[in-house]
Amino acid sequence: MNFTHYFWPLETRHWVLLVFIAAALHAHFRGRVRFGMLRALTDFTVLIAPFNSLMVLFSKVGSKPYLDPKDFPELKILQENWQVMREEALQLDGQGSIKAADGYTDIGFNSFFRTGWKRFYLKWYGDDLPSAQQMCPKTVALLRQIPGVKAAMFASLPPGATLVKHRDPYAGSLRYHLGLITPNDPGCFIEVDGGRYHWKDGEVVMFDETYIHYAENTTNHPRIILFADIERPVYTPVVRWINKVFATLVMTASATQNVEGEPIGGLNKFFYHAYQIRLKGKALKAKNRTVYYVGKWALIGLLVWALFF
Repeated sequence: MNFTHYFWPLETRHWVLLVFIAAALHAHFRGRVRFGMLRALTDFTVLIAPFNSLMVLFSKVGSKPYLDPKDFPELKILQENWQVMREEALQLDGQGSIKAADGYTDIGFNSFFRTGWKRFYLKWYGDDLPSAQQMCPKTVALLRQIPGVKAAMFASLPPGATLVKHRDPYAGSLRYHLGLITPNDPGCFIEVDGGRYHWKDGEVVMFDETYIHYAENTTNHPRIILFADIERPVYTPVVRWINKVFATLVMTASATQNVEGEPIGGLNKFFYHAYQIRLKGKALKAKNRTVYYVGKWALIGLLVWALFF
């Protein structure tokens, strides 16, 4: 038997490759701000690009970087109680509970910790975290009233912290930010697809996190927000079901902990071990960049060949 036909027929493999390329190009050309074509076609987000294209094409809120919070009236209760959440966030921050992950157990936000970003999870695609129920019960109770909130956390951007340009990999949700403790200053901002917004106490901003965005706090004051993933409203029950299944199987597996003893999802357990290999790769890159990049592209080429040719 020809090895290249082991997984599926050659013609089918070619069609699958074309679907992935088309979906990656769809994501690439959606916005005004773009990465280079090479990165667009080799970034890890390509792995779920077909799913993301489906979510965007069936989106009830269209395809635009910023969204109007008024289109999500069920979220109004959060803004009405922002000072309640502010008090719990201040207490958490004062005791050092809003922090980076302990080790490599937070695949979704691992790269952000290096530039100062910190978080405290309230819920993550499933049950509330036990530490959140104990340490900020009022915020947890508010979030429980809104089924569309799939994940939430207090997110901190201290003075001088930045988030590099990136796009989040999952299009099944939309991003919600509610200012709790902010500089109320244009020097502390987020820019989504070239459009800039600066956080303000008690004010909401919503955006599609699959557009390229970045953030900076150039002020001398901290910024803490309620950061939430809101289920993207989509047309047809079938697409809604696909999104729920994906969230259950994949997003739940990326759960992590605030404190030792809380459960860690399977994806983050895998990430912990895989990152040890990544660290060795970084050491090789520092020692010999040529060898590193030759090896990297050779592995990518072999993988693509094995899967599609």
